[in-house]
Amino acid sequence: MPQSTDLHSTAIPDLFTPLRLGAIELPNRVVMAPMTRSRAGEGNCPTALTAEYYAQRASAGLIITEATQVCDTAQGYPSTPGIHTDAQTLAWRAVADAVHNAGGRIVTQLWHVGRISHPRFQPNGAAPVAPSAIAAKGQLFTGAGMEPFPVPRALETAEIPALVRHFADAAKRAVFDAGLDGVEIHAANGYLIDQFLRDSTNTRTDQYGGTVENRCRFLLEILEATAHAVGADRIGVRLSPTGVFNDMSDSDPLPHFLAITKALNPFNLAYLHVIEGRPGHHMAPPEGAPHVASALRAAYKGPFILNGGYSRSDADAALAKGEADAVSFGEPFISNPDLPARFRVGASLAEPDRTTYYGGDAKGYTDYPALESVAA
Repeated sequence: MPQSTDLHSTAIPDLFTPLRLGAIELPNRVVMAPMTRSRAGEGNCPTALTAEYYAQRASAGLIITEATQVCDTAQGYPSTPGIHTDAQTLAWRAVADAVHNAGGRIVTQLWHVGRISHPRFQPNGAAPVAPSAIAAKGQLFTGAGMEPFPVPRALETAEIPALVRHFADAAKRAVFDAGLDGVEIHAANGYLIDQFLRDSTNTRTDQYGGTVENRCRFLLEILEATAHAVGADRIGVRLSPTGVFNDMSDSDPLPHFLAITKALNPFNLAYLHVIEGRPGHHMAPPEGAPHVASALRAAYKGPFILNGGYSRSDADAALAKGEADAVSFGEPFISNPDLPARFRVGASLAEPDRTTYYGGDAKGYTDYPALESVAA
């Protein structure tokens, strides 16, 4: 008898129990997390190498692609792909076809980096935009070396509806034109939506700032528009409530993100994807910060994906305890394209070459062997 995909089944799930996320049927719960690889081609288009890379990993229950720009102001790193031009959309169609032909399921993560950018990436060399004119501490790689984060320009209230439309238009391109299975809204890791959500980066006094209800308004408007465009059952959201990446913090993340999570429930989304690293992981809550994932899990009524340095045994334990419905894996998928197969047979995992994470060619991208090749 096949195992049930019902979230409320009495059977204890593991990583190889099928699962339904909205409109998407997963044969397993080993999700490939989104990871920037900076290998887009001319015009920030995915390439044939991109299609090969994702097709190699089609045995994942679900592939979530690298973050993808929704408009020409959204970019913050060299050679990251977009999905706002016809050429980009056509290139994503080739990626989707390659993954589907290999038996996989793939959604694209939609982002706008907000203040985590530089005039080098902006049309006409303009300042990046953000909820408030607060620069991130630190530097970013611009292609011309490391440069300090600039002070962003605070968005005018009247500009925000156009950004909402960009997300909806990108979702339509992804699902209807490129043939991807859905989209994930990137509201984590210090990028634009996260900058609205957290009070260290949002000091606005209009309807998008102040109270947590106002700070999550931008995200909720994006969800309303994208749900109207492609259906809520093809949309996921990613949050990082206690993440400090990109100089982020929040004065009281537990009640703030509980309120944000509860505000997601009426949409009946495909899933909520929460980053909270396990002890020792670089995305673990900083010292003194609360662990919030379990509270968000209890508050959220739909499928829940956890991310943050899980091993196979850690992930199976989290599923068995009901802490999540699926677990996403990042770095292990870089060097183990057949990660589910390795998990299933208890094979050792290959270590990734971290010098090849960003930019370059096939080296460290599509040249990691599958298990059968290793055995041979």
